[in-house]
Formats: sequence, C-alpha cells, structure tokens
Amino acid sequence: MAVVAVGAAAPLLRRRVELPKAAVLGAAWSAPVALCVAAPRSKKRDVGVCVLQMWAYFATYEMPADDPQELEDRAFVDYPVTVDRWLGLGELPGVRLQQAFADPGNIRAPEKVLVWAHWIWFLVPHATVAYVFLRRREQFPRAAAMIYGTFDLGLIGYWLVPTAPPWYAAQKGRLGGDVARTKLGLRRMMIDYGEQFWRGRWPALYDGLAGNPLAAMPSLHFATSVMSAHVLSGVGRTEGSVGWVYAGTLGFALVYLGEHYVIDLLAGLALVEGIRVLAPSAAPFAEALSRAVQGLEHRAQGA
Repeated sequence: MAVVAVGAAAPLLRRRVELPKAAVLGAAWSAPVALCVAAPRSKKRDVGVCVLQMWAYFATYEMPADDPQELEDRAFVDYPVTVDRWLGLGELPGVRLQQAFADPGNIRAPEKVLVWAHWIWFLVPHATVAYVFLRRREQFPRAAAMIYGTFDLGLIGYWLVPTAPPWYAAQKGRLGGDVARTKLGLRRMMIDYGEQFWRGRWPALYDGLAGNPLAAMPSLHFATSVMSAHVLSGVGRTEGSVGWVYAGTLGFALVYLGEHYVIDLLAGLALVEGIRVLAPSAAPFAEALSRAVQGLEHRAQGA
C-alpha cells in the first residue's frame, strides 16, 4: 500500500517540492496497479482503481501547463483554423453559428442549456461507469476500460501536439480576417454565463477545473461522451438513447460556445472508433496483463 500512498500523494506534492515529472508520472500510474496487488478484488477496490487512474490522468493532463509560457510557445494555433474554415466552406462553423443565432451581450435560455451540457460533462463519463457498475456488474470491467482508456490515449495528443481552442485563437487575433469582427463573432459564452450564474464563486471554480487550457486536440469532452453513449447502448435502448442525445447536444455546444473546432470533435470521434475497432486485437494483451497482476496479488496475499 506504500506505492498506492506515494502515487496518490506525488501529484499533490510535485510543485511544492519540485518533484521530477517522470517520477510523478511513474508513481501516479503505478498506484492503480499497486492497489490491485495490495488488496483483494472487491467493489471498493474497483472504485479505488478507477479513482487512482483518473488521478493519474489529471496529473498528466495538467502537467504540460506547469510552464504557461513554454506551453504557449509550443502550442499549435493556426492549423485547426485552416481546417475548420475549409470544413465550414470559407468560415469557421463556430463563427457562423454565433453570428447566426447569438445575441451579443446576452446569454439566452438555449445557450444556458448548452453551457450546462458542457459543465455536466465533468460528471457524465464517471456517472456512466458508476451506472454500469451498479446495474450491469458483468459489463463493468470493459466499460471502465473503454471509457478511461479513451481519456488516457487522448493524453498523447495533448503532450505531442498541444493545440489551442478557438476561443484562444480569437483572443490572440489568429482566426483570420478582421480581428475585431472575429473577436465579436466568437465569444466564449461559458465565461460570460459562468460569471453571471456563479458570481463570486466563478474564479475559483474556473481555476480549479481549467487544468490545461491548450489541450483541444482531440476533444476528450466529445470522445468520452461518445464512448459513454456506446457503453450505455450496451446496457439498454433507453440508456443508449440518453447517451447519444447528450453526446450530440454536447458536440453542438462545444462548437457553438467556442470551446472546440469541428476538427477537434472529428479527431475525438476517430479516437473512439479506433479504440473500438482495435479493442478485440488488444484483448489478449489485456488478459495477459490481468493474469500477471492477479499473480502478483496472490503472492502478496499469501505472503
């Protein structure tokens, strides 16, 4: 359990004591495996493994933003603008949508719904795993692996190709065309409504959840929601319908609100479908890894 404790503590302490990134990542990603070895299989252990996995994910996700200036220098800003302008037949889809439907200076009721669809994403993938855990226990291992595997593989893009979202490009005048027009044509409505709804609590909420602002490619918001919809479809028709309606609503919201480009969503979709296609081929490796961990568990329990 010492490895579990170190893995849980390392992300919290890394800035305070200037721990090397490699040491933090090694400790954090070892913790879920160590828990499997140290504790016998139980519902509590399953929950603990999921929590530790996401803790390691979050540490890895926000680590590139430790040096904001270095991240900005590395970030790609222009290529998604070019691609989305091509997809939008000459204009960014997000800009088109806001110019067609938004009321400058106001946040209307449908836009508030879209913002809430964005905000509740922080719960949706985990609520999906929890629902399967409670209602379809036999499907839980695969559901957790597919959803959390989507999170983990998406990190590769965030580290190798840090990509700015459209709201950032608008702030920097990098959307092309007239700077004043594009800034007005692409508002970050989540910020406007967040300040209005949460008032004085908004800065702390935003700072706590922002993590890495230049991690847009692929869109893990969309990818994990689509994977959740696939998982829920395996539970039942009603659950699947709810999942797909949410994923579709979120996808529209992300583009309309200026949070993501369409190409970010397409990359997220490709990630999900790639995982689903390759999952059967990866199954033998996963089973071998599981047997190895179980072997270590038996040794530890027998010691």
